[in-house]
Parts: sequence; structure tokens; C-alpha cells
Amino acid sequence: MFAASRIQTRAFSASARQLSKVAVLGAAGGIGQPLSLLLKLNPRVTELALYDIRGAPGVGADLSHINTKSNVKGYEPTASGLAEALKGSEIVLIPAGVPRKPGMTRDDLFNTNASIVRDLAKACAESCPDANILVISNPVNSTVPIVSEIFKKAGVYNPKRLFGVTTLDVVRASRFVAEIKGTDPKDENITVVGGHSGVTIVPLFSQSNHPELSKNEQLIHRVQFGGDEVVKAKDGAGSATLSMAMAGARMAESLLRASQGEKGVIEPTFVDSPLYKDQGIDFFSSKVELGPNGVEKIHPVGPVDEVEQKLLDACLVDLKKNIQKGKDFVAANPGK
Repeated sequence: MFAASRIQTRAFSASARQLSKVAVLGAAGGIGQPLSLLLKLNPRVTELALYDIRGAPGVGADLSHINTKSNVKGYEPTASGLAEALKGSEIVLIPAGVPRKPGMTRDDLFNTNASIVRDLAKACAESCPDANILVISNPVNSTVPIVSEIFKKAGVYNPKRLFGVTTLDVVRASRFVAEIKGTDPKDENITVVGGHSGVTIVPLFSQSNHPELSKNEQLIHRVQFGGDEVVKAKDGAGSATLSMAMAGARMAESLLRASQGEKGVIEPTFVDSPLYKDQGIDFFSSKVELGPNGVEKIHPVGPVDEVEQKLLDACLVDLKKNIQKGKDFVAANPGK
């Protein structure tokens, strides 16, 4: 019995693997290139489709020489190229948009990136309405609601299939804690909830191995504004691209593992969530259990201490405005 079930499981994951087409929209950009490279190295990905307004065929040609099993193609920057890239995709990652420069907030990117995400969301709603959509383009607190509004208008919105990628916040938190404590980051499982910018990022150190860290204001600030650290260090040459690519690839890998039958796959992600709906906040990032249908179970925030409660209160005020901003943008700029 045991052997049979093991063979069955193996057969299932192999057959599931045959269907895992992943598309990257914005594949020639600062995040898109390293993200595409990491996906090419992932054995769960069988087909990798790359799209950008320029340069995707070149990135595709380059990656296609890497001797892993997946097939890679970079598509032309046309409507039909985009439709072809998206068709049959199980996961679509959207890192497209402009990066931050020093002195810019994620909000300053809003108008440019909002239009880009809106147009790409329309293409997804048309060509792959059942795909898992992973939004990386900032400001995530506003771009995720933009995608949901576009999908609603097209009549294909499934809240279980839309994700804002907040993985980088837990990646940073675990690394920063490990630096302070001299531990291995993989042993530091830090919960981070809320949104994906500034004060909307709420690390819950009281739930970690080091509850006393919730009093460490410098650490909290570093987790909330880690992106600024990189923008400053790159001095005008962009924002966090490599660490963001790693975080996006990890989120895609988790979804693929879950879709291939693995149980108990949990990632923090910004989703359509019931947790604060009664306060008019439709999206929130908390731990989410993933499954073959996308979102399987949304975990509550859990116990927080006084410091964290204050951080949460501040987060919710900003988050509500950010989400509304995305919805208002689509209402005012429905696009073509």
C-alpha cells in the first residue's frame, strides 16, 4: 500500500510538473532578469514565458542556453506577444514598472506603475483568468487592488488567485535578526503582517524566538524601511532588485509546491482578506496557507504585544488609504 501510494504521489507530482508554465511580465528589468534566472533554475518550472516592452527575446535567448529542463521563450512587445506569453500560465509574476530613485517613496511611483499594472492585468484577465497572479510592482498596497478591480470588471475575479508579494519583508526580518543574534536566518521564522511599505509593514517579534526584540525600535525601522537602505546605497541606480527577485522566486516556488499537492505550505502574502474587512480594509498580509486553488487558509494575526498593537493601528490607517488609492485609480482611469 505504502509503495503504491508513493508511486502515485510521484506520478501526480510529475504530471503536475508537466503543466507548470510560469510567465514573467517585466522580464528584462532589474527584478525581472534575476527573477527569470532563478525560475529557470527551478526544476518545477517546465515552461518560462518572458515579456517586456523591450528586451525580452534577448533575455529569453540568453536563459535558454542554461542546461535545466525548462523551455524558455522571450515574447515580442505586442498585444499578441503578451497574449501568447500568458496563455496557459499557472503563475504570472509582475515585476514590471519603474524602480525607485533616492528621495522617492513607493507612492511616487504610483501613477506610472498603476497604468502599467492596469494594462497587464487586463491582458491576464483575458488570456489566463485562472492563473495565480503575483504582483511585485510597487506600491503593492495599491497595485494589488488595481488588479482585483480589473478582474472584477472582466467578471473573472477569484480572490484566491491574487497575491501581493510581501515575502521580502520576512526575508529581511529573518536576516536582520540573525545578524543581531548570531544565528542562522533559516531558524528565525519572523511573522510580518500588514502591507508592503513603510509603516504598513509590521514585524511581530513577540511571536519569534526573541520576543524582547519588539522593543528594538532600530530593528523595526530597518525592517519597515529596508528598501530605502538599498535605494540609498545604489545611489540612483535602482532599488532592491536581487533580494526582491529571490523573494518573488520563493513565493512562486511555494505556490508550485502547493499546487503539486504538498500540504502545509505557508507564506506571508498580501491578499483579499477577511481579517480587517469590518474596518473597510479589503487586503491584508498575514500568513497564508497555499493549496492547489491558491489561497487555502488565511491565518489570523495572532497575539501581539502593546508595541505591536500601536504599529498595527498605524498600519491600518495608511493601508486603508493605499487600497482606496488603487481602487480610485481604476475608477478614474479605466484604460482602453
